[in-house]
Amino acid sequence: MIRKPLEDVRVLDMTHVWFGPWCTMMLADMGAEVIRVEPPWGAIDRISEGMLYGGAPYTFHHLNHNKKDLTLNLKNPEGMRLLKELIKKSDIIVQNMSVGTMEKLGLGYDELKNLNPGIIYAALSGFGQTGPYKNRNCYAVFAEAMSGHTRMTGDGVDPQGPPIEMAMALGDTLPGSLAAMAILGALRYRDKTGLGQMIDVAQLDCMVAVNPGITGYFLSGLTNWEMRKKYPTGGIGGIFKAKDGGYVRVGAFSPSALENMKNFLKVEEPTKEDCEKYIATKNRDEAVEELVAADLPASPIYQIDETVKDPHLAARNMFIDLQHPLAGKVRTVNNPIKFSLTPVERKTAAPTLGQHSKEILSRILGLSEAQIQELINNGVVASV
Repeated sequence: MIRKPLEDVRVLDMTHVWFGPWCTMMLADMGAEVIRVEPPWGAIDRISEGMLYGGAPYTFHHLNHNKKDLTLNLKNPEGMRLLKELIKKSDIIVQNMSVGTMEKLGLGYDELKNLNPGIIYAALSGFGQTGPYKNRNCYAVFAEAMSGHTRMTGDGVDPQGPPIEMAMALGDTLPGSLAAMAILGALRYRDKTGLGQMIDVAQLDCMVAVNPGITGYFLSGLTNWEMRKKYPTGGIGGIFKAKDGGYVRVGAFSPSALENMKNFLKVEEPTKEDCEKYIATKNRDEAVEELVAADLPASPIYQIDETVKDPHLAARNMFIDLQHPLAGKVRTVNNPIKFSLTPVERKTAAPTLGQHSKEILSRILGLSEAQIQELINNGVVASV
């Protein structure tokens, strides 16, 4: 009986930072055996100048649950040989190195499919494997900036003011989610045909794809803020300050919500100013409670320390405790998707450097304890 959607799938995770690790963690949560491959000295996202918790920054803990960790020195011919043996025994490779790096290592798609014709190779990058910008460095903020999101976020505050960057690198995690979806599609195709394929996922492409304002511009010739100014929509929405200094988000746009707002505020034609004045007389949570009781869309605006205490999120099991070998008990975020038959779960914390090297080399490649120790002695592998 299948207990997890991807329990018979093996992924070689040659990613780092946010974009790639988020993608591979989605696969790990669905049951895939995800083997994160790092150099013996550690990948760049494990090394940080900021606070470390059990040898890694908080972002590494957030993005690497349910994975196993193997260290291989790919500058050593023996390390490369071992990687190629693992490729033969894997289903998927995911990497987000600079464009051309895999080819320089002798691991371009042509080489990979010669080693394993069924391999699914996901190449994640900022600007894609083709095009005039393909060799540019990229981070989430650049994809957000060039896709219009940064300017549009600022326009929401003041069209004449500066752009405002989105919080917490959605230009990484959103493309990472789309990459995971693409990999699932390729797996489905391979199930029917036996054929693997290469997948090219670019951060900029993804952030453009999720910006409906672009289609709005194509249709109207107007930017998003110009469209709002020229064709204001009905409804009452916005962020309003409460008496206690907290903030409330209101979004009453449907005819029924507007009718409820009319009855709630006891005015013939409710306005944004009416809502603002009402909330200014109430504490934040009091205002939200009264608005929700009147069947009006409203929520408090939380700081993170409030988010983690929300009773609804607790009831949805969105925060869990995992045991980390070095950091001890780590409270973290659970996978948000609820399957009825094959529930996903985060069972293990982010791995320590080389935590599973001996297990992987022994179980998958059949190496003896003496052979593994020789690899360690020669600097090909590091292990705890």
